[in-house]
Amino acid sequence: MSVREEVLSLLCENARYSTTDLARQIDADEGEIEAIIETLEDEGVIRGYQAVVDWRQVDDEPVRALVECNVTLDRETGYDDIADRLAKFPEVESLRLVSGEYDFSLGVRADSMSDVSRFVSEKVAPVPEITQTVTHYLMTTYKERGVEFDDGHDDDRLSVSP
Repeated sequence: MSVREEVLSLLCENARYSTTDLARQIDADEGEIEAIIETLEDEGVIRGYQAVVDWRQVDDEPVRALVECNVTLDRETGYDDIADRLAKFPEVESLRLVSGEYDFSLGVRADSMSDVSRFVSEKVAPVPEITQTVTHYLMTTYKERGVEFDDGHDDDRLSVSP
């Protein structure tokens, strides 16, 4: 693995690692690490640094949903054109072109289920190329971007065997 790939791997593990931490773990010069990170940011490889949030621990937990979208393309409109329109909505946290039963997967966040529903019916469904939407509300998140969420309670029951 190259130093560049190691830096990316470690930053995915913990974006709060300092350049000193990264240099020590990779056994590289801190100046080299700073230059690599700057290059990765300039090239658009690193697009941002974000916290992994357990929204259950927040008083005003937002409603999150996955929205499947089917589309019909024409000569003038491609997947990228539709994605550009959908990505502009602030409610859309993630947007992916996928294979299988539907074309796009949208990660949506809003204050309430009715806000999600209103967003889908008033903003997403009216896009001319979108032919069908299916909304799945997220109930519980057990793991997000490699981080497991647990309740902090170990199961201390004794196992019983026949």
